[in-house]
Amino acid sequence: MKITILTLFPEMYEGFLTTSIISRAQKKGVVDIETINIRDYTLNKHRSVDDTPYGGGQGMVMACQPVVDALQAVKTAGSRSFLMAPFGTVLNQKVVRQLAKEEHLILICGHYEGLDQRIENFVDGALSIGDYILTGGELASMVITDAVTRTLEGAIVEASQLDESFENDLLEYPQYTKPDNFRGYTVPEVLLSGHHKNIERFRLKESLRRTRRFRPDLLQDRPLSEKEAQLLQEIIEEEK
Repeated sequence: MKITILTLFPEMYEGFLTTSIISRAQKKGVVDIETINIRDYTLNKHRSVDDTPYGGGQGMVMACQPVVDALQAVKTAGSRSFLMAPFGTVLNQKVVRQLAKEEHLILICGHYEGLDQRIENFVDGALSIGDYILTGGELASMVITDAVTRTLEGAIVEASQLDESFENDLLEYPQYTKPDNFRGYTVPEVLLSGHHKNIERFRLKESLRRTRRFRPDLLQDRPLSEKEAQLLQEIIEEEK
């Protein structure tokens, strides 16, 4: 898979692209990630990429020409391009899985007061990572790149993904490591027992408990297996 990020600030990605899972995935050939400086495509002698908004108002608006020319320079028949924008499809794990099926993702980062509206005519869609304000689309593009990359085959051990939060529409169960007693706070005995069936049951139950407590919305439309329904009823009885 290839991910191309169009940005005015490629230097923001230096640490992101050279550490942890993202770095390893690139070295293993799982993903090819590149950043393209939109400013390199401007045609004016001052290399400016923005201008004042028609109709007046605060700030500057990114102009069509450098953004669209940068996009068209990297776009291929297998590309899907997305603006980082507040009106876009809100990212969740289902959306991440869909994006991970693409051959080539192009993520376009706005800045200043945003992008000229007409740029929307040249892209396939828009993505948002939530209802809050960022200085630009760069951080959002990093979140999307990280989320997509870790789902790609070979990026991480597949088994480590299966129980993560949102993969099965539940929050992940709590994790513990050594020592088994830290300043009076102990690890649940079942995790020390070596009894794998009991451990599996405990983890599913705690996953349901956490989801019910912190994200009950995830349970509203989620069909429960017979085992999950039984464990959830146990939780309700325990918390009465």
